Amino acid sequence: MSKLVQYVIVRGDLSKTMQWPLGAVIAQSCHACTAVIHKFYNDEYTQQYLADLDNMHKVVLEISDENSLTDMHKKLEENDIDHKLWIEQPENIPTCLVIKPYPKEQVHKHVKKLKLLQ
Repeated sequence: MSKLVQYVIVRGDLSKTMQWPLGAVIAQSCHACTAVIHKFYNDEYTQQYLADLDNMHKVVLEISDENSLTDMHKKLEENDIDHKLWIEQPENIPTCLVIKPYPKEQVHKHVKKLKLLQ
Protein backbone atom coordinates (compact mmCIF):
# COMPACT_ATOMS: atom_id res chain seq x y z
CA MET A 1 0.00 0.00 0.00
CA SER A 2 1.19 3.54 -0.68
CA LYS A 3 2.07 6.00 2.03
CA LEU A 4 -0.84 7.55 3.88
CA VAL A 5 -1.27 11.31 3.58
CA GLN A 6 -3.47 13.83 5.32
CA TYR A 7 -4.42 16.95 3.37
CA VAL A 8 -5.03 20.19 5.26
CA ILE A 9 -6.78 22.85 3.16
CA VAL A 10 -6.66 26.40 4.53
CA ARG A 11 -8.29 29.58 3.26
CA GLY A 12 -5.61 31.91 1.94
CA ASP A 13 -7.77 34.99 2.37
CA LEU A 14 -7.72 34.63 6.16
CA SER A 15 -4.18 35.98 6.33
CA LYS A 16 -3.95 37.88 3.04
CA THR A 17 -7.23 39.81 2.99
CA MET A 18 -8.72 39.46 6.46
CA GLN A 19 -5.35 40.00 8.20
CA TRP A 20 -5.64 37.05 10.59
CA PRO A 21 -2.40 36.50 12.52
CA LEU A 22 -0.34 33.46 11.49
CA GLY A 23 -0.94 31.80 14.88
CA ALA A 24 -4.72 32.09 14.50
CA VAL A 25 -4.60 30.47 11.05
CA ILE A 26 -2.39 27.66 12.34
CA ALA A 27 -4.75 27.13 15.29
CA GLN A 28 -7.64 26.58 12.84
CA SER A 29 -5.66 23.84 11.11
CA CYS A 30 -4.74 22.26 14.44
CA HIS A 31 -8.39 22.24 15.54
CA ALA A 32 -9.46 20.60 12.28
CA CYS A 33 -6.65 17.99 12.37
CA THR A 34 -7.57 17.01 15.91
CA ALA A 35 -11.28 16.89 15.07
CA VAL A 36 -10.85 14.68 11.98
CA ILE A 37 -8.64 12.22 13.86
CA HIS A 38 -11.21 12.05 16.65
CA LYS A 39 -14.15 11.73 14.25
CA PHE A 40 -12.52 8.91 12.26
CA TYR A 41 -10.45 7.42 15.09
CA ASN A 42 -11.60 3.82 14.46
CA ASP A 43 -11.00 4.02 10.71
CA GLU A 44 -8.39 1.56 9.41
CA TYR A 45 -6.30 4.25 7.67
CA THR A 46 -6.44 6.55 10.69
CA GLN A 47 -5.17 3.75 12.92
CA GLN A 48 -2.33 2.96 10.50
CA TYR A 49 -1.44 6.66 10.36
CA LEU A 50 -1.36 6.93 14.15
CA ALA A 51 0.68 3.74 14.52
CA ASP A 52 3.73 5.52 13.07
CA LEU A 53 3.63 8.96 14.72
CA ASP A 54 7.19 9.89 13.78
CA ASN A 55 6.44 9.48 10.08
CA MET A 56 3.08 11.19 9.64
CA HIS A 57 2.70 12.91 6.25
CA LYS A 58 0.60 16.06 5.98
CA VAL A 59 0.28 18.39 3.01
CA VAL A 60 -0.97 21.90 3.77
CA LEU A 61 -2.70 23.45 0.78
CA GLU A 62 -4.26 26.84 0.13
CA ILE A 63 -7.75 27.50 -1.15
CA SER A 64 -8.75 31.04 -2.06
CA ASP A 65 -11.82 31.87 0.01
CA GLU A 66 -14.93 30.71 1.88
CA ASN A 67 -16.94 29.89 -1.26
CA SER A 68 -14.12 27.76 -2.67
CA LEU A 69 -13.74 25.98 0.68
CA THR A 70 -17.44 25.16 0.92
CA ASP A 71 -17.41 24.01 -2.72
CA MET A 72 -14.50 21.67 -1.87
CA HIS A 73 -16.44 20.39 1.16
CA LYS A 74 -19.44 19.57 -1.07
CA LYS A 75 -17.23 17.90 -3.69
CA LEU A 76 -15.59 15.71 -1.05
CA GLU A 77 -18.98 14.76 0.41
CA GLU A 78 -20.27 13.82 -3.05
CA ASN A 79 -17.25 11.57 -3.53
CA ASP A 80 -17.49 9.96 -0.06
CA ILE A 81 -14.12 11.36 1.05
CA ASP A 82 -14.10 11.54 4.86
CA HIS A 83 -13.09 14.96 6.14
CA LYS A 84 -13.90 17.68 8.66
CA LEU A 85 -14.86 21.20 7.67
CA TRP A 86 -13.73 23.43 10.55
CA ILE A 87 -16.10 26.29 11.33
CA GLU A 88 -14.69 28.77 13.83
CA GLN A 89 -17.10 29.67 16.61
CA PRO A 90 -18.71 31.87 17.73
CA GLU A 91 -18.09 33.73 14.45
CA ASN A 92 -19.44 30.80 12.39
CA ILE A 93 -16.68 31.20 9.78
CA PRO A 94 -15.54 28.14 7.76
CA THR A 95 -11.74 28.40 7.93
CA CYS A 96 -10.26 25.11 6.74
CA LEU A 97 -10.93 21.47 6.15
CA VAL A 98 -8.86 18.39 6.77
CA ILE A 99 -9.18 15.08 4.97
CA LYS A 100 -8.64 12.03 7.15
CA PRO A 101 -5.53 9.98 6.32
CA TYR A 102 -5.86 8.12 3.01
CA PRO A 103 -3.51 6.51 0.53
CA LYS A 104 -2.46 9.39 -1.71
CA GLU A 105 -3.89 7.87 -4.90
CA GLN A 106 -7.39 7.81 -3.39
CA VAL A 107 -7.61 11.55 -2.72
CA HIS A 108 -4.93 13.40 -4.68
CA LYS A 109 -7.22 13.93 -7.68
CA HIS A 110 -9.52 16.04 -5.50
CA VAL A 111 -6.78 18.43 -4.36
CA LYS A 112 -4.24 18.41 -7.20
CA LYS A 113 -5.24 21.87 -8.47
CA LEU A 114 -4.44 23.49 -5.11
CA LYS A 115 -1.02 24.93 -4.30
CA LEU A 116 0.96 24.64 -1.09
CA LEU A 117 -0.03 27.22 1.52
CA GLN A 118 2.25 30.26 1.33
